[in-house]
Amino acid sequence: MTQVVIVAHQERREAVDLARTAARWLTDHGHRVWMPVAEAATLGVPELGSEQPVGAADLVLSIGGDGTVLRVIELLDGAEVPVIAVNLGSLAYLTEVEPPAMTQSLARYFDGECRTEMRMLLDVELHRAGAGPAGLRWRALNEAVLEKEESGHTVRLLVNIDGEPFTSYAADGMIVATPTGSTAYSLSARGPVISPKHRALLVTPVSPHQLFDRSLVLSPDEEVAIELAGHRSAALTVDGRRVATLGEGDSIRCRPSTAQASFVCFGRRRFHQVLRAKFGLADR
Repeated sequence: MTQVVIVAHQERREAVDLARTAARWLTDHGHRVWMPVAEAATLGVPELGSEQPVGAADLVLSIGGDGTVLRVIELLDGAEVPVIAVNLGSLAYLTEVEPPAMTQSLARYFDGECRTEMRMLLDVELHRAGAGPAGLRWRALNEAVLEKEESGHTVRLLVNIDGEPFTSYAADGMIVATPTGSTAYSLSARGPVISPKHRALLVTPVSPHQLFDRSLVLSPDEEVAIELAGHRSAALTVDGRRVATLGEGDSIRCRPSTAQASFVCFGRRRFHQVLRAKFGLADR
């Protein structure tokens, strides 16, 4: 019996219907299925609710868009449980299975007709000025972003790489992304696209007020520290979730995590072909 947890988009009616369909299929095939308690209550399926942590499952079924996948990675908290991602979103960089193929994909998974793809995660630590060791920690699949709070102003950010000063930026913010996150916010800030099969750190300034405005692609054994200088505060977001506000002298440190995210793949879904489809690229 496989332990399967379902995490579904909480504002999409079709996500509820798919979750019920998946739960019936899994139960009929001898597997145990549940959802996080609060989520099951919100979606109107309290009978599926369980206090058991998501990381205790053998398989996660994500039903939603890329945002739902990011929430799954947050809930897993570093546990390398394979994720089947059903697409109800618009971007679908992280979701592979279309809703009509959901139960067929579950059957293929249990028959071993699939493979897993590992993705790098990012460890993020918050250091308060004069507070000693790191306090709060997070993991990200896409990125950590330190960004201005006041419209019309820049923030001053001091970037260190492996404990050595690199330079300071007057900018709207700074993005530290994984290869998976290279197609998220960093892409909007004109950062490069990196295959998710790589392990690397991508450091991209957001609207820097200086001539050096290029992204840096760093080795996976390098650490990036960003300190907030000046009196203006900055917001820290991790995979789109605002998690803290930084003041002068506060800093974050980012490094590749020892944990990885595990995605279940069916067929030959190649990254460059996903890009080609999303951007409508055509042959010349």
